[in-house]
Amino acid sequence: MAGSALALFGWEALAEDAGVSHEGQGFRGVALALNLDSETDVNDAFVEWLVAGAVSVKQPFRATWGGYSGYGSDLDGHLRELAYNPRFTMLPDGRVQLPA
Repeated sequence: MAGSALALFGWEALAEDAGVSHEGQGFRGVALALNLDSETDVNDAFVEWLVAGAVSVKQPFRATWGGYSGYGSDLDGHLRELAYNPRFTMLPDGRVQLPA
């Protein structure tokens, strides 16, 4: 099955992964993630985000879960993640196929 995926993380765990404080009003407890085909794609998209006005929250990095990701916030302050997960298959139409 391919398509969107919903992943649930603890409030503090998600804040820690993004490199932000879990306390206060800045962190909303939600991040929208976009999975891409490679680390290079993550880096390129991150630069495009910054050019478009996003704020860098955490530069792309090798994550403890084996992938590569970076965080930014959009113009309304919502947390966004760009990620490459080597265990996911990216289909030609851009959808993610999760491992069985």
